[in-house]
Amino acid sequence: MLTETLQRVADARGGVIGVEPGLVIEPDESWTPAAELVREPYTLLGRLVDETAARWNAPRHVGAALFWKTYGYWHTLPMALGWALDGRVPVMRPADTYFKVSDAGVTIAATRVSWGSGAGAIAESLEESQRPIVAALGSLAKVGERTLWGSTAEAIAHPLTSIVPGDYMGLLKQLGRPVDGLVEPSDDGYFRRTCCLWITLPDVEPCGSCCVLRPQRPQATAAGSSMGRSSSA
Repeated sequence: MLTETLQRVADARGGVIGVEPGLVIEPDESWTPAAELVREPYTLLGRLVDETAARWNAPRHVGAALFWKTYGYWHTLPMALGWALDGRVPVMRPADTYFKVSDAGVTIAATRVSWGSGAGAIAESLEESQRPIVAALGSLAKVGERTLWGSTAEAIAHPLTSIVPGDYMGLLKQLGRPVDGLVEPSDDGYFRRTCCLWITLPDVEPCGSCCVLRPQRPQATAAGSSMGRSSSA
């Protein structure tokens, strides 16, 4: 069910998708082990960050945030969709995960996928596969980890509002920290509570989910004024 859904997404995007629809590959020389991203002194990760920054004429910390927005989205998407479709979650272990630069930014796949169930399987994967990269990016480029985890939270909300309907707020609450509380619902969509930093680029429009577009909540009383403050980006 999941692989068929991913194939439909790929077809609708003209083949440009950041995860292999079948999830599993036999890697050739075009693929790189994801474990290389967290090999100190982070030479490969630093190069990818710098390439992203150069592409958008952005500071290094913005390049790091935008690289993660892409990588984190495609790594998270199949887990969110699997959870929404039938509760079966594809888990790509770090040692089995590969990526390559592609028209989607990056494309991710694995030599082997294990199947878990429910939010617990997603939480375990975020801890095992994403947290080390998030920590490395924070160390390498001085970008806030909350900013990066906001992109993972959006990678759960977006497919469950645009591809397969699902209770993304319920899932985020089950996952807990570090992703819970970083998006909020709004009509048929959602807003981020942290900024992906795209808006800091010159002459760009904000993302539709950008925290700068969030409606401000009215402050009923002075005593309750703190309840209406927006979170920092």
